[in-house]
Amino acid sequence: MNKVNASAEEAVADIPDGASLAVGGFGLSGIPGALIDALHAQGAGSLRIVSNNCGVDGQGLGVLLACGRIARVTGSYVGENKEFARQYLSGELEVELTPQGTLAERLRAGGAGIPAFYTPAGVGTQVARGGLPWRYASDGSVAVASAPKETREFRDSTYVLEHGITTDYALVRAWRGDAHGNLVFRKAAANFNPLAAMAGRVTIAEVEELVEPGTLTPDDVHLPGIFVQRVVQLTPEQAADKQIEKRTVRA
Repeated sequence: MNKVNASAEEAVADIPDGASLAVGGFGLSGIPGALIDALHAQGAGSLRIVSNNCGVDGQGLGVLLACGRIARVTGSYVGENKEFARQYLSGELEVELTPQGTLAERLRAGGAGIPAFYTPAGVGTQVARGGLPWRYASDGSVAVASAPKETREFRDSTYVLEHGITTDYALVRAWRGDAHGNLVFRKAAANFNPLAAMAGRVTIAEVEELVEPGTLTPDDVHLPGIFVQRVVQLTPEQAADKQIEKRTVRA
């Protein structure tokens, strides 16, 4: 039952080239920064990432992206990451853009064992019709495009079929956790971390505060330990290292 690993390096040591990973976080809020840094040092490449966004230049998943270690991204937001946009438009990176709510539900469905579901999001657009550019050629033409998706009528409305997502691994960050893998998230970190954790076959959680089993009451737990295989306790310095994408202050 004790799922605690000695270090982030130990926890990610077996992630191979070509692995698929669901990565938690929303912007830079709640990103598993220590695990990402450990994976960067570990050296795995050709990674297939599922995450709301791909960090920013030089931070979060942007560190792996800048080193050419990511082959494919499934996400909903390109954001402020110029290198992400450059690699996508130049044909170096395959990108499956999907509506944010759909992405969240695809992760949850995969973790719950639901193979597919119908949603109104994307009906009447290229999301349903197909043709979204997944990969560009070097001359700017579309090398790989999305296929049309199945649609169906329910109660006089049209819905599009989306498939659940499961990944080889998941990397997440929690505010508190215990040795059994029960996790508690705070604020915006609760947006995608629990869903990413559910989708991973092997889920690795970095926690800011590690508590003894039994400390967290069932009502406190946001994600039960059945979804988590490895836990890493952050140092105080790592726990305090929380980046901000944009800081705006008064003159």
